[in-house]
Amino acid sequence: MSAEMQSFIEVIERLPAGGHLRLFDVGWDEYEQLLSDLGEGYHVRVSFNDGRLEVMSPLPEREAYKDIIHDLLRSLARGLRWRMETRGSATLRREAKAKGAEPDGCYWVQNADRMIGKRKLDLSIDLPPDLVVEIDLTHGSIEKFSIYVALGVPEIWRYDGKRMHFYRLEGEQYTEAASSRAFPFLSDDAMSGFVEQAKTEGQDEAIDSMQRWAESHRPE
Repeated sequence: MSAEMQSFIEVIERLPAGGHLRLFDVGWDEYEQLLSDLGEGYHVRVSFNDGRLEVMSPLPEREAYKDIIHDLLRSLARGLRWRMETRGSATLRREAKAKGAEPDGCYWVQNADRMIGKRKLDLSIDLPPDLVVEIDLTHGSIEKFSIYVALGVPEIWRYDGKRMHFYRLEGEQYTEAASSRAFPFLSDDAMSGFVEQAKTEGQDEAIDSMQRWAESHRPE
């Protein structure tokens, strides 16, 4: 590892919540070495885009929103009796595209069956998630959209602390949409409402409401 990269890791260890670091002209091997050196369960999010390496330390409220949305999604899938596989904030990367990112959540819905039992994710042979979630309190995640385009992720949910925004991949860009692609009957307004309910009435109430709503919308 270069002295510059070693210094970068030392700075990462002292990065405050909400802090960002950027490094340019980074090679793919250095990116993968950084992920290896950070080890399992590191608290930061790392992205790589054609030699640009970015590290972000999440704010505490970002983690809280991530958990709320994950629980709501799990309740939605159970209410619908749909299979759904998740790999949390797994690193999504492809060397051939020189792209890598770690969303706040990644979910296989339409392709859940193909992920059952699979622990090592390799996007050179595996399908990308049907849906990724980004908690975006500082509006930084939009810069990652080009990474997700290259990885072929069909849909992004971006929560800005007030409401949910849905984006569908259309050709080579994401277009904001009023309804989800993975859950076609779910609107951005409805999902925003469930998150707000969790914030004001408690997570259990919102989870129960989501499951009841999902059961009422379950296809015959």
